[in-house]
Amino acid sequence: MKTAAVRDHGAARVAGVAVLVSLFAFLYYLQKSDLLLYGDAIAHINIARRVFDSQTPGLLQLGTVWLPLPHLLMIPFIFSDAMWRSGAGGSIPSMIAYVLGVVGIFRLVRGMLEADVRTKPAAVVGAWAAAFAYGANPNLIYMQATAMTESVYLALFVWAVVYFAEFIRSLRKNEDEGGRQPQVACTPLMRCACCLAGAELTRYDGWFLAGVMGAVVVVIVLRRWQNRALRQDVAKFLLGIAVVPVLWLAYNRVVYGNALEFANGPYSARAIEQRVGAPNPALHNARVAAIYYLKSAQLNLAEGNWGRFWLAAAFAAVAIAVWKLRTQSAPVLLLWVPLVFYALSIAYGSVPIHVHTWWPFATFNQRYGLQLLPMFAVSTGVLTASVFLLGELLGVAGRHGGKLVAAMLALVVVSYASVWKAEPQCLKEARRNWEIRNPLDSAVERIIATLPRNSRFLMELGEHVGVMQQLGIPLRQVVNNENHRPWKRPSDPEGLWERALADPPRYVDFVIAFDGDAVDQRANKINLTELAEVHATGQPRARIFAAHSAPNQSR
Repeated sequence: MKTAAVRDHGAARVAGVAVLVSLFAFLYYLQKSDLLLYGDAIAHINIARRVFDSQTPGLLQLGTVWLPLPHLLMIPFIFSDAMWRSGAGGSIPSMIAYVLGVVGIFRLVRGMLEADVRTKPAAVVGAWAAAFAYGANPNLIYMQATAMTESVYLALFVWAVVYFAEFIRSLRKNEDEGGRQPQVACTPLMRCACCLAGAELTRYDGWFLAGVMGAVVVVIVLRRWQNRALRQDVAKFLLGIAVVPVLWLAYNRVVYGNALEFANGPYSARAIEQRVGAPNPALHNARVAAIYYLKSAQLNLAEGNWGRFWLAAAFAAVAIAVWKLRTQSAPVLLLWVPLVFYALSIAYGSVPIHVHTWWPFATFNQRYGLQLLPMFAVSTGVLTASVFLLGELLGVAGRHGGKLVAAMLALVVVSYASVWKAEPQCLKEARRNWEIRNPLDSAVERIIATLPRNSRFLMELGEHVGVMQQLGIPLRQVVNNENHRPWKRPSDPEGLWERALADPPRYVDFVIAFDGDAVDQRANKINLTELAEVHATGQPRARIFAAHSAPNQSR
């Protein structure tokens, strides 16, 4: 009981530190107005908001392409207009996930090391080092203060590996005891399935992760086929991780008429890449894609040559895990799964990634590299614990063991200091994103602010929903491209969106059109009077129209 209490106190202290870091970062970035720099962060918040604030509210407003869990988690926090407008409501799930992720890294490393090293202090030291490497990362600290999905996914990823590692240990312990407690191994396996299901509902990375972990679990059960209880538990596990992709495919098939709407529809990554035309230096080359992705991951950890320290630590940790930790080597290897997923996605899945040090010398999708942060953090913990143990074996733990550990942590501090000095890459990319988008949106906002507060608008929200959010105009006052029945293809003649495009004055007071969007191309402009035209460098022209009802026409 005393040991368990000590363990709980350790996790509680880690959580307490993480909460303080999260709150401080959130307040800092809130004060700097940096929560909504990413266009995707604005989109995530407003997808969640549309579920209850829309001309056609309901769960269908969650749409496709982006998976629904992050938006569902945001909904309770954005009922407040202030939390919606500032973006703070979208930050809360990310902040909670950040704290859970830090605690998960601590628990993962401590559990792995306690199972296979002789001294408990080394496990505790390693766990703290890993939690520090994860929680102190400058890019993650920024991302967890926003409505982006990285923090939520990372927490689910980490805890899936935590429970998988505990499943392995429980299985081994049960076999050592003659199989007297088969349910001991079942509990962490079911928890692992729940975390994987959550990851699958958060990012498509989770689908690949679930497939890999499912394959590993199948191999485990095949080697113990005579264990009937284990076979039953594994069947439940496989069912639990398979149901999410099946349901999502079914949802897309029923609602959009295309099971792969999220992958090849008009808002998919492939369609966006075709419209944007961003160069992909690793197109159709998985090896080059893996190299670019590793470089992106390193730049999330350090500037310049400091990234080599992290990569060396990662390879050393794998060697130590295979050599010393043995049964715990599988969880360490699973943390490398994002490298495989993104190498394939970059090369063949229309997901380009750019790093500022290599051609095309830009920063694009830099945040994807954060998916390897758990691997680097755990590697730091394993290596630190090994250094501590080495000090004990050499008889210098009392005199110099602390210095050896301090030297390891100093390398992490110097590495992260280089990131803060140069500005975190994820924050830098977000600022550039905002600098491109903001001039046009701000100019449109200034014009709309002069219009009557209770006006109704026709607008394709897509890339410019932030205009309404910043002005605090409820989305139910905006007839937009989500106000129709998506299963009616190619359009819904009876849908509100289509009816408003055909006859704007019947439904709205003002029309906002951006060159090339659906309003610009399809809205009937016969009874519209242009009020203003807005130009911004590198952005489509925006036009604001007043809608005038035709004679004898009532709304």
